[in-house]
Amino acid sequence: MASEPMSSESSLDDWWRGCVIYQVYPRSFQDTTNDGIGDLPGIIERLPHIASLGVDAVWLSPFFKSPMADMGYDVADYCAVDPLFGSLEDFDRLVAEAHRLGLKIMIDQVLSHTSDQHPWFKESRVSRDNPKADWYVWANAKPDGTPPNNWLSVFGGSSWEWDSTRRQYYLHNFLASQPDLNFHNPEVQDAILETVRFWLERGVDAFRLDAVNYYFHDRQLRDNPPLTNRNTSDVPDTNPYGYQDHIHDKTQPENLGFLKRFRKLLDSYGVRSSIGEVGDGDRSLATVGAYTNGGDMLQMCYTFDLLGPDFSPAHIRKCVDAFETAISGGWVCWAFSNHDVPRHVTRFSKPGDDKDRIAKFALTLLATLRGSICLYQGEELGLTEADIRFEDLRDPYGIRFWPGFKGRDGCRTPMVWEELAVYAGFSRAKPWLPIPEEHRRRSVSVEDYDPNSVLAHYRRTIDWRKKHAPLVSGEIRFLSTEDDILAYLREWRGERILCVFNFAREEREFGLGDFAGVKLMDAPGFTVPAKEGKRLRLEGLGAAFGIVE
Repeated sequence: MASEPMSSESSLDDWWRGCVIYQVYPRSFQDTTNDGIGDLPGIIERLPHIASLGVDAVWLSPFFKSPMADMGYDVADYCAVDPLFGSLEDFDRLVAEAHRLGLKIMIDQVLSHTSDQHPWFKESRVSRDNPKADWYVWANAKPDGTPPNNWLSVFGGSSWEWDSTRRQYYLHNFLASQPDLNFHNPEVQDAILETVRFWLERGVDAFRLDAVNYYFHDRQLRDNPPLTNRNTSDVPDTNPYGYQDHIHDKTQPENLGFLKRFRKLLDSYGVRSSIGEVGDGDRSLATVGAYTNGGDMLQMCYTFDLLGPDFSPAHIRKCVDAFETAISGGWVCWAFSNHDVPRHVTRFSKPGDDKDRIAKFALTLLATLRGSICLYQGEELGLTEADIRFEDLRDPYGIRFWPGFKGRDGCRTPMVWEELAVYAGFSRAKPWLPIPEEHRRRSVSVEDYDPNSVLAHYRRTIDWRKKHAPLVSGEIRFLSTEDDILAYLREWRGERILCVFNFAREEREFGLGDFAGVKLMDAPGFTVPAKEGKRLRLEGLGAAFGIVE
């Protein structure tokens, strides 16, 4: 029997706790101007599709004015919409329509760095004594002319770039055209918070903070030591960035003070929320705990723990258990895919797998974990990672490390709406990235009318999750199992739901033990297994759920 979802006043304030977020990558969602690039009016046009999934919020990747060296993550004006995507009026219409449909709007805030075309940086680089001279991280060369220290850029090479006008190096943790702001300067913090206020005034409900642990750097500019356990790196092993232990170029203690200022601003506008992206190797959980505990910083964070290739009961349990143990008052947002990693249907599949089955299994698992969840556009269709030719690449990260690392374009290809339409209904012009034929066959027009499609499974599963309060808000406790089985209890206000997943491709048994009296329940996409005494027999990539009385 379904439990009643929470309806208290406090639950309205905590809408983000257990919510489902849908990420839109604007340039790949829907093009209405026929330039091959998606735009804000296109998102407005497709909001009914997002709403039909039953999600709570829409996360928009950057749409701000930008030279697009890193596809909008290099901001030239925090308070302007890039003409590629439309106008501020378009954004206001998007917010209004989303709210009409019951959706909250979350925008991506890239605060750690700007574009080198931002007016702040243009002024800063003119001289060492202008009003914004200290708004970015500048440092003198060593006596031999080399950079100030050994810090490396995530996108390759030194994270220091020489500027011939100031005759100094500036810091860039990503592209050389993405100089890092100097958050040690209170004026920078003030200016950044004013740009956040600008969007709060326009009705934005939540903020996703890109690279949230990169805001501050070590004032002494000390060298990073080598990383002793490279298995904990958040970057591919083709990138030397993963050879360092990044204890000085990010995750500095001063960040806590800024995040408190950020939260205070959000709270002054009522019910608003924030989520931080934390990439900090084996310290990620500790960082998430520091940023979310106490109720005066971020409401939640996400890490890269479930965004890698490992899809096993042991890995899932390790990640969730570690979070539950390390973080008492914080909250996490789980995801299997986003705009930076290969699509999870491809990552998790083995040769011969039914990819639809993988997609459905993964979504149901995600929907029953403790935390909020984030879905990435196209995963509701079971889209696979696209194989992009080098000559079609647009991602500077992939171009830099090809062929050992193919970059992020494979997960950024345009959304497929209509199987038989020109460019699958995304645009009437050649899209900025090619559309794989296998994606076209999974378009919304195909899956919308198939009751057994991945899309139908997403809609039913999200609805099923919302009807059972323990899955949205409950505690989680893992049970002892065999290697291929993951089992846990979700409990909320005395109601307990048993969740059992078989990761094997063949049948497996699960011993119920003390839960022999469990009342098995229907769940979208999975056959209720027969109880044989105190055992359940689960089909390959199968799952079972039950009410524990």
